[in-house]
Amino acid sequence: MSKADNMLSILWMLRSGRKVTAHQIADELEIHVRTVYRCIDSLCASGAPIIADSGPNGGFRILGHFAESPLLFDAEEQKALVHASIFAKETGYPFTDVLQRAIDKLKRYTNEKQLHQMERHSSGLSVLQPPVHEEQRSLLQMLETSSAHGQTLKMIYSNGREGGTVSRDFDPYSIIHWKGQWYAAGYCRLRQEIRNFRVDRIIGLEMTDQHFERPADFSARDALLGALLPDPGNHEPLVTVVIQGHEHVLNELSQHWLFGHALVKRLPGEAHFQLGSSSLTAYVPYFLLPYGKSLHILEPASLVLKLSEITTDMAHHYEQMITAMTNNEG
Repeated sequence: MSKADNMLSILWMLRSGRKVTAHQIADELEIHVRTVYRCIDSLCASGAPIIADSGPNGGFRILGHFAESPLLFDAEEQKALVHASIFAKETGYPFTDVLQRAIDKLKRYTNEKQLHQMERHSSGLSVLQPPVHEEQRSLLQMLETSSAHGQTLKMIYSNGREGGTVSRDFDPYSIIHWKGQWYAAGYCRLRQEIRNFRVDRIIGLEMTDQHFERPADFSARDALLGALLPDPGNHEPLVTVVIQGHEHVLNELSQHWLFGHALVKRLPGEAHFQLGSSSLTAYVPYFLLPYGKSLHILEPASLVLKLSEITTDMAHHYEQMITAMTNNEG
């Protein structure tokens, strides 16, 4: 550690209220005892009221009023940092190990009362997210590092349902966590445009000798949602969708990333949306299916027809399964 890190660590130890000797500090920080004395001299010169008590029970301590004052973070800030670390860990933040070291250091150099409060706040918050595999965490680390250093990556990407893979040079501008999934947004040199890629579909990454500059006006939010929401510039016809249902159901639907942006009118028990015509047959029906009979679509008829086709096909699929099971049992 640098001298500044050693000084800060010593100050944290003294601030805990315990009296410690130079040898105890040296053992804790794994530094030479002479380094301890030099750091304490520098702290005293900077105004830290450190007292050296001699004798068998001697050691270094810090004056009470200074020990009780916040060095870097007060109790509310400590709580917020611990909570933020829980969120980051559960969402698959790629540098969890480093973050945990920082939290451990925060807990190590605090007094018992503050540590007790941090532990209580930590146990009072839970975040439920799908687990992120270690392979994906490694990919996220490489994507973030490449983004920070402006270094192009060679990426092998799976086409998903289509099967097969495609290799391309990719300039990652940002990694994005959205709705339980990690994405990488940046410039695809194969397609010559800004693209978004699901990290769980990346087969492999390799650093190249090429470099890039991230545009100053780049917005990860705009890049991701712009690829999902209707583009006002493409002049696609908008279709009015009118849905009735219970208030809590309509409230939930209005918070959906697509329907929330398309909401144009809200009445008691009724919501009006304007959606691109192509989306009505592509993915809108699948967003509505989980609501079952709790929604009643007034218009357009084409959307009701598409839902009918999908559910009929699903019913036929499961009827075949039942028939096969019955024949096997017989």
